Amino acid sequence: MISWRAGLIWLLLAGGANALELSLPAAARQTVARDTGPDSYLAPISAYEDGGFASVKIEGAIARSAWRLEAPGLTPLQIMRPLRTQLENADYRIVLDCSATVCGGFDFRFAIETLPAPNMYVDLRQYQFVTAVKGSLQAPDAVVTLLISTTDTSAYLQIVQADTQAGAASPVASVVAQDTQPAAPDAPAQSPSKMASALEEFGHVVLAALDFDTGTADLGQGEFDALVNLAAVLKDQPELRIVLVGHTDTVGGLQGNITLSKNRAAAVRQRLIAAHGIAADRIDAQGMGYLSPIASNQTEAGRDANRRVEAVLLPAS
Repeated sequence: MISWRAGLIWLLLAGGANALELSLPAAARQTVARDTGPDSYLAPISAYEDGGFASVKIEGAIARSAWRLEAPGLTPLQIMRPLRTQLENADYRIVLDCSATVCGGFDFRFAIETLPAPNMYVDLRQYQFVTAVKGSLQAPDAVVTLLISTTDTSAYLQIVQADTQAGAASPVASVVAQDTQPAAPDAPAQSPSKMASALEEFGHVVLAALDFDTGTADLGQGEFDALVNLAAVLKDQPELRIVLVGHTDTVGGLQGNITLSKNRAAAVRQRLIAAHGIAADRIDAQGMGYLSPIASNQTEAGRDANRRVEAVLLPAS
């Protein structure tokens, strides 16, 4: 059980007309805060499909914060429910309330604005997201989004609050349909510094130009610049932990592709351990098969892009 007997926490910049108090569990600890204004924020109001999601754009003061809670065994929904009730009691209307699969899984998570790891960690299979609006959807006075994800021992909460009446010279809010297909984190990182920046900003990076024999998990014998760069980052920042995630195209069945993608990620993990001296407990390996494409599988170029291994940043232990 967790205790919600915490002091009230102001989530908006001082002076906001729609300032909101949320009571968080007593054990919650803030990991990062970033307030900007005037600024703009795109809050999702639909799940991710057909390359994007519908969103409401709001301009004004934007307050972002991430929190960590030592809460073994809890689900994201268990933590979300009392926060969702608090929003409703404060006259906010819930316009999006979805779990990982329903939201859009990988695509949704990497299309929304998320504070970087290790301050905010998101398990692609286990998160809950809520968007709440005060006022009309076409011209809201304030918007709040909550993102909650859990591990075996901890929970992570991101809160973003946007208010048109604080810090904006000309408040503007409008509902837009946005193509939010992420592009920047999928570009090859050509140096350790660029790879480190990509991991910090986006939470993941594609390991470019790895060579596997067709249909196998046999990694070629080359040095592979991506692995040299990643090893350099891990050696330079010994507190970092990553999971290597393998991906395939849509040729073949799902279970076979999940197995192949995980085996390829495991092969990369083994190479980092054996050839670059990275400690085994700092690297995990998983496979997604063809469930998280970054390009169309209808073309050879798209299928080639989808066959990849990514490094995903994990929270510090």
